[in-house]
Amino acid sequence: MTENLGAIILVSAAMLDYLLGDPWGWIHPVQVIGWSINYFTQWSLDRWQQKEPRRYVGILLGLVIIFGSGAIAWGLIQLTQQIHPLLGIMVEIILLASCFAGKSLRNAAQSVLKPLNQGEIEEARIKLGQFVGRDTEELSVEDILRATLESVAENTIDGVTSPLFYAILGAFFSPIGTVSLAIAYKAASTLDSMIGYLREPYTDIGWFSAKFEDYLTYLPCRLTVFTLACLSGKPQSVLEICRRDAPQDVSLNSGWSECVYAAILGVQLGGMNSYQGVPKFKPLLGNPDHPITSATVEKAFTLTRQCFLLWLAIALLGLFLKNLLI
Repeated sequence: MTENLGAIILVSAAMLDYLLGDPWGWIHPVQVIGWSINYFTQWSLDRWQQKEPRRYVGILLGLVIIFGSGAIAWGLIQLTQQIHPLLGIMVEIILLASCFAGKSLRNAAQSVLKPLNQGEIEEARIKLGQFVGRDTEELSVEDILRATLESVAENTIDGVTSPLFYAILGAFFSPIGTVSLAIAYKAASTLDSMIGYLREPYTDIGWFSAKFEDYLTYLPCRLTVFTLACLSGKPQSVLEICRRDAPQDVSLNSGWSECVYAAILGVQLGGMNSYQGVPKFKPLLGNPDHPITSATVEKAFTLTRQCFLLWLAIALLGLFLKNLLI
């Protein structure tokens, strides 16, 4: 029965994300997590000025936000189940759907591609600047397309396949259920995006969150790379390019997530970017066999969707077989 319920929640959450995504104007769980991170980070930075105390506070902050988010999600589900079982199931579905960023990622990228295809380059730069960290004010059409594809590739791991991985893990093995692990992962990902980068004043307080998120993402990232390579129909050549280029990136995961898309699509990612006026060169990933176009980005969406659906199908089959054996 538990496996059947887990399957229903997984499928329903996936459908809800596909149909609605994140409805505009609604309070999102990640927003609440972000507010908590911002409040406690600013409080900690004001209270502790030295390196060592901030590093220890960073550990505590990361653990409290990650495990606290999972625990609050679990508690909310238990509370609503006490009111009515169907209400509890609905809350589980909504919370899990909020962990999947498939439609939101597609909408964000298409908000860039649409004006770009219409020749409105300035509007495309503005839209791109709303969801990437690099400077976008002077990007060329080619750089806008590269940045969009890189964002789709990297955010597929953080916002689509990794949350699904932890949701599936929870459905199979966790006594706290499908949602809590996925929410906890989203909290780790949000911590990393907000305070995990190596720039003051977050260098010391954010180091733990950055490392912890890297380790949490390591396995789902590699599984995503392997799955996409298999879906490409040319797994050997794709994986060879990934093994050649991905380790050049200092990030434990982003090089792999971007390189697999570059290898499959026959394009090259990486190169010179600017962050708050500071130029930074990222390793070149993949071979420049083809130029990046809007159609290339659309193909990347298709790969992401295929990977998500394949993982979901395998999970449902596994839960069905597990239920038969019990």
